[in-house]
Amino acid sequence: MSDSSMSAPSGPTTFRAYVNERGVSVALGATVRDAVAAFDLSEAEALDRGERRVTDSRGLPVDATVPVHGGAIFRLLPIRAAAT
Repeated sequence: MSDSSMSAPSGPTTFRAYVNERGVSVALGATVRDAVAAFDLSEAEALDRGERRVTDSRGLPVDATVPVHGGAIFRLLPIRAAAT
């Protein structure tokens, strides 16, 4: 007789989020930056360099280090250089 109470819980290990209207699969515990990297690694690198920013579906800024929840929608926007 096996003891099912000792086994690891089964369930999804990934979920869907959306970056610029494209669905991406990310692992549980993934950050916004991870979702952007799943969308396009070069965009994630631009985010790291401060050339992009991320907003939520309402246009509010989102920190790239926060955890993503399933169904989250993000938009990548360019950061324009200040005129000198």
